[in-house]
Amino acid sequence: MKNHKLNRRSLQKYKIMNNQTIESNSFCQKKTINCNGKLIDLSKPQVMGILNISKDSFYDGGKYTKKSKILERVKQIVNEGAKIIDIGAYSTRPGAKNIKQKDELNKLSKTLEIIRNKYPEIIISVDTFRANIAKRMVNEFKVDMINDIGGGTLDKKMFETIAQINVPYIMMHILGTPQTMQINPVYNNIVAEIIKSFSEKINKLSLLGVKDIILDPGFGFGKTINHNYELLRRLNEFYIFKLPILVGISRKSMIYKKLKTTAKESLNGTTVLNTISLINGANILRVHDVRAAVESVKLFTSTFEYGI
Repeated sequence: MKNHKLNRRSLQKYKIMNNQTIESNSFCQKKTINCNGKLIDLSKPQVMGILNISKDSFYDGGKYTKKSKILERVKQIVNEGAKIIDIGAYSTRPGAKNIKQKDELNKLSKTLEIIRNKYPEIIISVDTFRANIAKRMVNEFKVDMINDIGGGTLDKKMFETIAQINVPYIMMHILGTPQTMQINPVYNNIVAEIIKSFSEKINKLSLLGVKDIILDPGFGFGKTINHNYELLRRLNEFYIFKLPILVGISRKSMIYKKLKTTAKESLNGTTVLNTISLINGANILRVHDVRAAVESVKLFTSTFEYGI
């Protein structure tokens, strides 16, 4: 841990591709994001709690369709210490069914109306790759950020829309679509290729005036299990952008397939990999199990407080 403490606070060099060396200083990494005037401090990692309102989600699909269950879940997320709630109505598990835009819009609108009436100040992220839905959710329900699993590839209007609505943008890397992404994904150098993709997109967003960008390498989205573990091992190479990094590995198949269990039995594995993510530089953990993740963050930050 002493070596890790030094690495996170000193100038680092990362070999990206073709033996090219790029320097990155974690001191310069962006530490705050502005959510409708509410600043989120990322100098300490934060937890994002998942609220899936799709019946097709891989782990908790169909659990949160009634008003009472939605409010019960939001209360749980808040009480257990998450800073952000991420709400999605479109399942993005491998091979998920495509749903019509009007159905996604209807589910999100009903859910956000329920939540905003009870929790008007809570920080809400909407998980959607559709620009029109992103725009409407921000304008009608004061959503604080957009979480785009397509990273601008599934709706070409997304970048210009983010610039217009002026909210933080979580840009995830995906290879293909949710329906095709796990059909033999191939990379020569996965980290280098994702860095190249991010670099091109960040440039486009910057030219449009977008300031708050959060990077998500997209664990499980067009990656094999081996790809996922290489990404996790090399996560700190994304420091090159000096932008916050979000990790979403909660109860995913990279855990339970390795352990030969199920998503329901993957809490312990999730906690282990979330901790490794923190060590390797994650600023936001997107999780189903908020309490466990909050405890991981607390113990992780304690290692710096006591100089371990």
